[in-house]
Amino acid sequence: MGSAPAGSARARYLVFFQYVGTAFSGVAAVRGAQRAVAVGVQNFLEEAAERLGSVVPVKVTVSSRTDAGVHALSNAAHLDVQRRPGRPPFSPEALARALNTHLTHPAIRVLQAFRVPSDFHARYAATSRSYLYRLATGCARPDQMPVFERDRCWALRTDCLDVAAMQEAAQHLLGTHDFSAFQSAGSPTPSPVRTLRRACVSPHPASPFALPQESSLRFWTVEFESQSFLYRQVRRMTAVLVAVGLGALTPAQVKAILESRDPLGRYQSRVAPACGLFLKSVQYGGLDGGSPACARGEGQAPGSREAPSG
Repeated sequence: MGSAPAGSARARYLVFFQYVGTAFSGVAAVRGAQRAVAVGVQNFLEEAAERLGSVVPVKVTVSSRTDAGVHALSNAAHLDVQRRPGRPPFSPEALARALNTHLTHPAIRVLQAFRVPSDFHARYAATSRSYLYRLATGCARPDQMPVFERDRCWALRTDCLDVAAMQEAAQHLLGTHDFSAFQSAGSPTPSPVRTLRRACVSPHPASPFALPQESSLRFWTVEFESQSFLYRQVRRMTAVLVAVGLGALTPAQVKAILESRDPLGRYQSRVAPACGLFLKSVQYGGLDGGSPACARGEGQAPGSREAPSG
């Protein structure tokens, strides 16, 4: 970044934003020639930020990476805006409005912005993140899924799930463990040990897009919360819990898979489709105003240098 004129005021903001991930290669920006074939959510955020009139380029630092096709009800990022000398910093409300005005993709929306200290980091300051995965049963073929639900859930070719067994299996995942068995290659990490604070399976409200003749269609959610996750850990854990729900695994076998630390086994190497996964929220502590501290989610402990990923 270039240097700013003397007397110009720099302000750092924490921004919460959401997106439907279907059209994107992920949240991370795509640089160079690859922009011709793929684009990330961050690209559009940065292009909107460029129109804020900052005297230095605005870099958007995203809290939580998500893969291609994964959605976010609420992700977070920080950015610095340095206005011309004599111009006061944007209020958080004005910044959020301006970003939404300049966003050119309809599948992205800025939810809220907050002023934060100049050394605040959206990734490393997050205290918790949560993910939600949506499942659907009662749909024999993908083309029978309501078009408004496609790319927003995993349509299972079954009429029922053993949810009680799934809930029992999820209990084996709670706590602090070596989650190597649920890690995909591609994101080196110093340690595979994570603490899973919450893992639950529950019925989801009926889809408002299902017609009366589609009464057999039912939805379920799987939710996880932790300080941080290994690469594709959420989608691998979901796939294993679905295998339990279908009767292919027992809850006790899930415990054995976890303890095996083997990521190449028959069931733990399966990855649930990206389309059903939502980053639900990101939580921060110790910020004035309380709102960021109440944003729930799957996260990274303060001071940690690992990038969380579902």
